[in-house]
Amino acid sequence: MEDNKNRLQRLLTSQEWNDEDRLWLLNYLDNSDNNELHTLALEQYGSDLSELENSELQNLLDRKASEEILAHLHEKFNDQPAKKLFRLNRWAVAATVVLAVLSLSLLYYSNQSVETKIARNTPVHSVDIAPGSNKALLTLADGSTIVLDNISDGEITKQGNTSVIKSNDMLAYNNAKSLALNTNIQPTYNTITTPRGGQYKVILPDNTIVWLNAASSLRFPTKFSGKERKVDLTGEAYFEVAKNKAMPFKVSANNTQVEVLGTHFNVMAYTDENSINTTLLEGSVKIVKNNDHVLLVPGQQAQVKNDIKVLDADVQEAIAWKNGLFLFKEAQLETILKQIARWYDVEIEFEGNLPDEKFRAEVSRNVNLSQVLKILELSGVNFTLKEGRKIIVKP
Repeated sequence: MEDNKNRLQRLLTSQEWNDEDRLWLLNYLDNSDNNELHTLALEQYGSDLSELENSELQNLLDRKASEEILAHLHEKFNDQPAKKLFRLNRWAVAATVVLAVLSLSLLYYSNQSVETKIARNTPVHSVDIAPGSNKALLTLADGSTIVLDNISDGEITKQGNTSVIKSNDMLAYNNAKSLALNTNIQPTYNTITTPRGGQYKVILPDNTIVWLNAASSLRFPTKFSGKERKVDLTGEAYFEVAKNKAMPFKVSANNTQVEVLGTHFNVMAYTDENSINTTLLEGSVKIVKNNDHVLLVPGQQAQVKNDIKVLDADVQEAIAWKNGLFLFKEAQLETILKQIARWYDVEIEFEGNLPDEKFRAEVSRNVNLSQVLKILELSGVNFTLKEGRKIIVKP
């Protein structure tokens, strides 16, 4: 069986880490005094350093390990070499390896982008805020409301022939005849609303699956009828639309309409953003704005302002929230802070002008707010987390 030292050596020199390797490393770091880490570093660099004093040896190991391990980490996770690496002072060898294992690095590119990665949740501020969770409010056709995070699993209500069932933080509308083409049926509508700091998953009456991001709402009929399936969105949602050629699916968001037959796509339509962005993962969609329209193919994004602009999309970035991540590639700090404000339900207050640098960041949405801020602080921006859910941002 592979011992700790050999496994560490293998992982630090390997080309890729699998999930088992990551879990082992995290468990090792939680339960080890890190003697193997020091031994490994001494074996790697010690042959030509034996005459140095302990303090000098430690400082040199810090520098060499920081440079080489972080460079190795960068090559592992990124496509291009770093032009300049920001050094963090007073790192011990063990801490440097922890840095590598946790995928935390800060790099400046020639285009002044900043990259950070983090996967753990160590308290770093005296005030802290937990991440968002699965919570939402359901408004029924008669105007009554149900707080979904306060009720047990099972059937929570019945509307006509449609049963509304909660199961494992997901809402499902069960009606075997929900797609009947009967134009005489007068639809009744429900609305599911997530607060800041909330998200929720719902299966619509046609079996379309919708993931709703924080500070969003979706209005939909309890039974689809007629010649189309139409829903109204504010905020952001990811859709996996059930196929039905006889009844196209339409998403209406801020005077923009997304029309599909059966496909996977993300719509971001927050009112405080500069555009409504629809990103297509699978199938095809038509984007309609006034008299203008475009067709998207997978891998494209439509950005709607006064007109419609089609760009190549970074699909993983667009749906990272649905997969439990903040993922930014060349993002302005303002964009990052908007997402943080929605997910952690905080107010952002600026003192001075924001820096112009662009960030590359991958951060779990399951860590506490203080940990996210600590990563952003490595860029030179200062954050103070105040009581009352307020973040003060200083350049």
